Amino acid sequence: MRAMRFMRLGMLAALPATAWADGEAVDRGRWLARQWCSACHTIAAQAPGGRNDAAPAFPTIAARRGATAEGIATYLRLPHANMPDHGLTARQAQDLAAYILAQRPR
Repeated sequence: MRAMRFMRLGMLAALPATAWADGEAVDRGRWLARQWCSACHTIAAQAPGGRNDAAPAFPTIAARRGATAEGIATYLRLPHANMPDHGLTARQAQDLAAYILAQRPR
């Protein structure tokens, strides 16, 4: 019984850390998007538009059916046409994916 109480307490203590980590990923992704992506992409609904009409806006990417953080992060790390290779680390790609998905229209 006592072990169960400690386990529940441990699970509850972990919840705020997980939520905070997600917010930090979005913040890091926002910074990366402003530095590297905003020249071509519209990175938020209220942000100025990017200079490349062929580059989809982040809210549009986020609204795509089936868009997931894992899928976006993987796509960002693969070479693809019309986008420079920024040499993103896995963490940077995950942070950008978190920020992109945070732009999903509500």
